[in-house]
Amino acid sequence: MRVTDQRSKPLGVALWSPHSEISLRLLDANADAVIDAEWWNHAIGRAVARRSGLEQDANAFRLVHGEGDLLPSLVVDRYDEWLVVQLMSAGLETFRVEIVEALRTQVKPTGILARNDVPLRAKEGLGNEVELLFGSVPDEIEVREHGVRYLAAPWRGQKTGAFLDQRENRALVGKIAHGQALDCFSYHGSFALHLAQRADHVIALDASAHALTRAEENFRRNNLTNGEFVEANAFEYLKARERERVRFDTIVLDPPAFAKTRSALESGLRGYKEVNLRAMRLLAPGGLLFTASCSFHLSKPLFLEMLEAAAADSGRRMMLREFRGQPLDHPELLGVPETGYIKSALLEAVD
Repeated sequence: MRVTDQRSKPLGVALWSPHSEISLRLLDANADAVIDAEWWNHAIGRAVARRSGLEQDANAFRLVHGEGDLLPSLVVDRYDEWLVVQLMSAGLETFRVEIVEALRTQVKPTGILARNDVPLRAKEGLGNEVELLFGSVPDEIEVREHGVRYLAAPWRGQKTGAFLDQRENRALVGKIAHGQALDCFSYHGSFALHLAQRADHVIALDASAHALTRAEENFRRNNLTNGEFVEANAFEYLKARERERVRFDTIVLDPPAFAKTRSALESGLRGYKEVNLRAMRLLAPGGLLFTASCSFHLSKPLFLEMLEAAAADSGRRMMLREFRGQPLDHPELLGVPETGYIKSALLEAVD
């Protein structure tokens, strides 16, 4: 749809969603642009080229990150020779054929799966479904990531089959891990696998027994024997270990979003502060804490303020060694805060 301002000045061409709170999503700032197969082939090719070099360290990463790649409401993740897509607006659905053909041209995948089973599609008046769009896609795919291997489940796993947005942060903790390590909210053990490369012993902690079973399988896949898998609530576990005066040399906190909506931000902040405070108290002198948030509504300034408050209440002196955002394959546009959601920090207990 061609878009103009109130004075009829051309603004560009946008996707139109008649039932959504977001009626228009800008595709091209050129109001004369023709959104056809050639346009999609060029736009997707540009996004794919932006990931050049990532395949040297991993065979799974995001190829298209929606608005961050100027392709609003489109997500494409690559798992080895297969692609998983999400078409999350009514306007985008009208170009399904062109998008699939562009992906086949640019990537030459063996299969393309649509994971259109996200709640957002209901707000667009769209169906909720998992659908094979091209070729074949297996139930499980082995992901290779900075020397670590694990299984992704494109048909039924979280997100599009695995959590790809923390890939580079997992590699970071794999380089700095030492001693006794704890991975809270471990899920399938993605962080724990990297911790285990250098740490003496790793506890993978999660509230889901099923998730921990997968984590154990992933440890065996990598011939790792220094893992322990604990089913427990992270908050209660951290409190109990504090009472026992247990100490860890390396801790990872990568929780699910505690503030999924703006109205949940206040309670989410309390949760983030408490879990970080507890972890800080468990660190041995010189210990390292990698902590992250995937809550969009928790801004970068608020994230740092929360960590400062947690450090103050913990009674520990914490040094900020590194602040990190999103990786190359999840680009964040300056001036468009909606394209960024991950905040993370590497902290050191200096006493």
